[in-house]
Amino acid sequence: MTDYAEYSDVLEGACPFGGNRIGGVYTSAPTLADWYPDRLRVEQLHRNGAAANPLSDEDYSAAFATIDLAELKADIRHFMTTSVDWWPSDYGNYAPQMIRMAWHAAGTYRIADGRGGAGQAMQRFAPISSWWDNGNTDKSRRLLWPIKKKYGSALSWADLMILTGNVALEVMGFPTTGFGGGRRDAWEADDGTYWGPEYIDMTDVASYDDMVIRGGRWTGRPGDDGYELEQPLAASHQSLIYVNPEGPEANGDPAASAVDIRITFGRMAMNDVETVALIAGGHAFGKSHGAVAADRIGAPPEISPMEQMGLGWDNPEGTGNAEYTMTNGIEGSWTQNPTQWDNSYLENLFGLEWEQTQSPAGASQWKPVDANAPTTPDAHLDGVEHPLMMMTSDIALKVDPVYREICQSFLADFDYFTREFSKAWYKLTHRDMGPKSRYLGPEVAAEDFIWQDPLPAAEGAPLSDADVATLKQAVLDSGLAVSDLAYTAFSAAVTYRDTDKRGGANGARIALAPQKDWAVNARTVPVVEKLRELATAHGASLADVIVLGGCVAVEQAARAAGVETSVPFTPGRVDATQEQTDVSQFAWLAPVVDGFRNYQLEAYTQVATIAPEQVFLDKAAQLGLSAPEWVVLTGGLRALGCNHDGSGRGIFTDRVGVLTTDFFDVVTSMDYAWTRTDEAGWSFTVDERGSGRPVYEAGRNDLVFGSNSQLRAVAEVYAGSDGQERFVRDFVAVWDKVMMSDRYDVVAG
Repeated sequence: MTDYAEYSDVLEGACPFGGNRIGGVYTSAPTLADWYPDRLRVEQLHRNGAAANPLSDEDYSAAFATIDLAELKADIRHFMTTSVDWWPSDYGNYAPQMIRMAWHAAGTYRIADGRGGAGQAMQRFAPISSWWDNGNTDKSRRLLWPIKKKYGSALSWADLMILTGNVALEVMGFPTTGFGGGRRDAWEADDGTYWGPEYIDMTDVASYDDMVIRGGRWTGRPGDDGYELEQPLAASHQSLIYVNPEGPEANGDPAASAVDIRITFGRMAMNDVETVALIAGGHAFGKSHGAVAADRIGAPPEISPMEQMGLGWDNPEGTGNAEYTMTNGIEGSWTQNPTQWDNSYLENLFGLEWEQTQSPAGASQWKPVDANAPTTPDAHLDGVEHPLMMMTSDIALKVDPVYREICQSFLADFDYFTREFSKAWYKLTHRDMGPKSRYLGPEVAAEDFIWQDPLPAAEGAPLSDADVATLKQAVLDSGLAVSDLAYTAFSAAVTYRDTDKRGGANGARIALAPQKDWAVNARTVPVVEKLRELATAHGASLADVIVLGGCVAVEQAARAAGVETSVPFTPGRVDATQEQTDVSQFAWLAPVVDGFRNYQLEAYTQVATIAPEQVFLDKAAQLGLSAPEWVVLTGGLRALGCNHDGSGRGIFTDRVGVLTTDFFDVVTSMDYAWTRTDEAGWSFTVDERGSGRPVYEAGRNDLVFGSNSQLRAVAEVYAGSDGQERFVRDFVAVWDKVMMSDRYDVVAG
């Protein structure tokens, strides 16, 4: 092994997060991640457990219901115009600052994997808390602490931050669509989400080429064919929420900025109208801050000196705030009245000609060509006026033909603009909360929006026990195979994402576009049609019959293994319509790799930069599984023959459809050798150690349960001589968990 001194030399100048260092000198040995960078970090499945949560015994829904929302909003309104010396408000009103805090909390959401968003108040923790784009949001949250303290555990930070953004808009005359509470706070930093390559701290941006910081995120350069952002990322740039306001590579090119905007906002589930509404609406308020050069600003919160007590970006100039404030480096306001909702942002953007200039901090921005153009008041100095300001990302709305047309429609009809911004803000701040049934409080919007994946109301009483028994017998008599029933039920449920509470079996969207057309679901199509006949004949929902079919399959498979069990089934699911299903948004749920069903998109091996078992781990996390649940669920699915194509890959048994522990017996046995069948190490054979005879075929998503030490330790439990009954019991429990993941009508979550 390389000695520490040699390793320290290698790390000098590298990413500073591998070990503790002061003044460039490491003060502790390299970490596990430094030594084994490709290690499968199974421990990510156990983040934010009850042990980390001091409120794990609290019913948040019940606690939130005790709050008088009108009183809470009155407290927030009073705060808005009560400035404090340690961080005075711009224009005597904190509202614009609080809109930015809420926007940036929600704006991390990305549609590809449902991660990000305001749902857990992750803006409080690393790395998001210390992104350059979140400069001084630490001050916003600290300003809100007296209100948070008053309402205690009945009000999560996540709900307070978004509600404060809503009240801020209302204080400035904007009509919001509504507010739904119910967000539960996280209690630890997120070191599992991949936010893209992290090379340097954003405070060092002046000394590095911008493409280095963007490096790894993009294919090609702005304007090239094939210019594309890496999946699943949404933000265009390290440490930013959306796009670089100075344009790609800080190049000041509005047309190139428009390309980045469309890609980035699209990844955040926004269409062109919503994108323009959010930018134009958000920039109707407040100002940007760039009074001081970036190299004068101190470290972000996570690496700031201890005596700053969790606050970052220390500014040594003047008072360090008010007219000396520094955030993104761009200085000025877009409008003449930055604390009032009106259409002056678009009127200024299109009514004036703009030329490039620089902020006091040296950032690229735009000012009116006409020296007699309207001005904007200083946020702190009485009687001082400044030229209006636009960012390159604002001018982009003027030069892009599609964005320009939308802006013109907003200019022609201010009421239309107001409605679209109000709806887009509601979507932005609630997008990651899942179905509307999870929203709490009296201000939940009455309208059902397509992005909420609406479901019809249930008609009539749920299936009775007698109905369920009759249906189970009908399924048994249908002639459908155990493997096909289990595969179809699991395929309906495995779309669930705990990250943004989308997907799942409820709604039977596996029978609708786009899910019915996914290659991974081809095996389910004839099964769904047969189950639809049973649903119609028995007056049940297709969604219920699909799940019940899986329960029947598991019971039969367990019985064949010599273990009697009853798989829980909770009726009450409903069937969505095609009109209630946003095809373009649901397309993002299609798997690229699904280790549970041994599926990989055909082109994956040609373009993959991430090993499939890493994607498999990510899917287990999205399902909310623990490591033991991941292991037992996979072993059971292999025993049931739940490969997407019916192949024998990873099916280490000659008793397919019987709920045995054979999979675990093989992955833990020394009777076999594992041999690569391709140079890259994607495919393998399982060979008898003595004769060399190939017995099974396998992939990385099979071998990982014997090669990874943590997963192997769990597999050994089920491979033990006493493991069979425990395996069936644990498999039934996790099967029910997956089937019930989206049942917010009966399970709190």
